[in-house]
Amino acid sequence: MLLVRQLFGASANSWARALIIFVLAWVALVYVFVVKLTSTQGQQAAGESELNARRISQALQLLEHTRQRNEELKQLIDELMSDQLDKQSALKLVQRLENDALNPKMAADVVGPEPEAMFESAPADLRGWNNVAEAVAAGNDLMEADHGEFGGGGGEPSLEYEFTRRRIQTNIGEIWNFFSSELGKVRKAVAGGHANSADLEESINQVLLQGAEHKRSLLSDMERLRQSDGYEAWRHKEARDLSDLVQRRLHHLQNPSDCQNARKLVCKLNKGCGYGCQLHHVVYCFIVAYATERTLILKSRGWRYHKGGWEEVFQPVSNSCHDAGTANTYNWPGKPNTQVLVLPIIDSLMPRPPYLPLAVPEDLAPRLKRLHGDPIVWWVGQFLKYLLRPQAPTRDFLVAGMRNLGWERPIVGVHVRRTDKVGTEAACHSVEEYMTHVEDYYRTLEVNGSSVVRRIFLASDDAQVIEEARRKYPQYHIIGDPEVARMASVSTRYTDTALNGIILDIHMLSMSDHLVCTFSSQVCRVAYEIMQTLYPDAAYRFKSLDDIYYYGGQNAHNRRVVIAHKPRTHEDLQLRVGDLVSVAGNHWDGNSKGKNTRTNQGGLFPSFKVEEKVDTAKLPLYPGV
Repeated sequence: MLLVRQLFGASANSWARALIIFVLAWVALVYVFVVKLTSTQGQQAAGESELNARRISQALQLLEHTRQRNEELKQLIDELMSDQLDKQSALKLVQRLENDALNPKMAADVVGPEPEAMFESAPADLRGWNNVAEAVAAGNDLMEADHGEFGGGGGEPSLEYEFTRRRIQTNIGEIWNFFSSELGKVRKAVAGGHANSADLEESINQVLLQGAEHKRSLLSDMERLRQSDGYEAWRHKEARDLSDLVQRRLHHLQNPSDCQNARKLVCKLNKGCGYGCQLHHVVYCFIVAYATERTLILKSRGWRYHKGGWEEVFQPVSNSCHDAGTANTYNWPGKPNTQVLVLPIIDSLMPRPPYLPLAVPEDLAPRLKRLHGDPIVWWVGQFLKYLLRPQAPTRDFLVAGMRNLGWERPIVGVHVRRTDKVGTEAACHSVEEYMTHVEDYYRTLEVNGSSVVRRIFLASDDAQVIEEARRKYPQYHIIGDPEVARMASVSTRYTDTALNGIILDIHMLSMSDHLVCTFSSQVCRVAYEIMQTLYPDAAYRFKSLDDIYYYGGQNAHNRRVVIAHKPRTHEDLQLRVGDLVSVAGNHWDGNSKGKNTRTNQGGLFPSFKVEEKVDTAKLPLYPGV
């Protein structure tokens, strides 16, 4: 076929080029036809008639395929005669002819594989398509001008492509959750004293080990797909453009031309909870301010973490409008013309507007759904990006802290929450549980034979956790400050030193390549939200040992059923395609828990049978920005 490619680049007669293609394709297809008719020799006599009948049927289908190919060749000749064949269509036809000529098995697949061949693995050379590598490379050169700077067929991916890619990535993890959980149960059962339990347990261990390796390979392939699909430049540009748009809108909102007469929303920082919870409280206030086109006024004097207020740690939320002025203030919901509105905490907000999390702006939703795996996390992250712009001393402290701890990549951020959370809001998880997922991440990085230094940044409110991890995992380079952990304990949490420590912890967690934590912790969720501002899509850069992502005080979290489900046990939900399920959580065993909004029944359902329903709300468009 090298001759074919040479002819396409030369000035030889068009008829001669088409004739060569025709002859090569015809020889390959006749060869397949003859092989199929003669391959029954040696079969047992009793089955010859049935096999021959099937072979003849397949041969007839193959001849029909040949007829269709002849039609394509005729069309090619016609186009060549009229000089209307463009390079790209020529390339595609050359590739198809090469595939059939050099891989007769691929041509035979048109009429269906033999039953005994359905379970064979594809040879490595077919998986790599080495026989058309030159044609593909040439095609890349030919199509470069048409595809623009982003690569790919149309310059940017379709929503369906991005959605399917993310769905595959999610479901790879879900199927592994299922099998690992079920086989784990069997392993525990057989370890109870059966005669051959040791052998059976070892067999199951091997299944789990090999299954984990298979999962890592698939995830590695998915990452390679993302890197090589030609859309990475588009993702970075789209993420940057969307973020710049939102940041400009927030700056416009927060710096009105006439502060005295601007409509304002007053938010009091000192909610009775910890740092992560208070950050989420301010974000909620900011979302309401954005939705109502009101300048956010943050009341932070006497802040329990820093008496001097927010503005001494982070930059002011406004450069020109710092207080509510002398106008009368009214409590939520007020009226559209109310100049100054005071917002309560989200837990007691009534009435509840539709734009609270988990909703994203309707005008941004089409772009967000295509760009990001979890749009609401991106949306919340944009408010944190604006709010957490550090003052110079804070910035210098963060830079020095990372340098002193020896920050390098790759690194996994691990947050272990203990003290006041355990036994009240969350269960206690051992260090081993966290490290299982850290090890899995690094083994995925090394699945292709590379070797990396295993580093983790370990943050906790219990200093003993850091010491325990260093003792049990000497093969890891563990960075973390036990003193910061001690200051994060309940008794010393609300001090300037403790505030610096939690700011540094969240900053370094968000800067990590991957997060392992519990989403029941607001600190972990804040780090995850900030992480979204550092990548085009960091939705999958985490492993939570308990909850799925949620926003405290959120509206319902719904997912849409895409595959029907018949209950297997009394705990299962019955699902129809199109049903909405209000999700309560993921059991991380292949099943999630929720309530079918159609039947109003609660229970379990396979996680892979639903897809995320992105809620949207009509919000101001800020046309002047």
